[in-house]
Amino acid sequence: MTLTLNVLYVLVALAIIVLVLMQRGSGAAAGSGFGAGSSGTVFGARGASNFLSKATKWLAITFFGISLFMAWQASHGSRPMVEQDLGIMSAVPAVPADGSTAPATSVPAAPIIAAPAGDATTVPRAPTASSAGSVPAAPAPAPSAPASTLQDD
Repeated sequence: MTLTLNVLYVLVALAIIVLVLMQRGSGAAAGSGFGAGSSGTVFGARGASNFLSKATKWLAITFFGISLFMAWQASHGSRPMVEQDLGIMSAVPAVPADGSTAPATSVPAAPIIAAPAGDATTVPRAPTASSAGSVPAAPAPAPSAPASTLQDD
């Protein structure tokens, strides 16, 4: 049914395009005084505007109806939902045996490098992947402000 509906949808769209291109524009009436309007008598005395406009209207209604039906069908899912394999994301974390609420993890904590004993202003930093094999650089000391600049006014 979906394939038939898609084929009908494309055929209606092409028919609308053809019918719109066959219609005369609003400026075509000016050329009828010079003999250009005689080709419009194939569809009768009133010309093709009545037939083409009605056909275009009904094809447009059909086009929008098919569009709405296909959107409804796609959003409501005509097929049953298939369970997807999410890999590690689908695994439910196990509750630890000791009864705590924190889930058990197999990820190790990042090591913390202790600051030198004499420098209390240095913040400990974890090693990065780029500096794993190199010698760690000495951290820059924090600037200290003189007591004279911190006056209370």
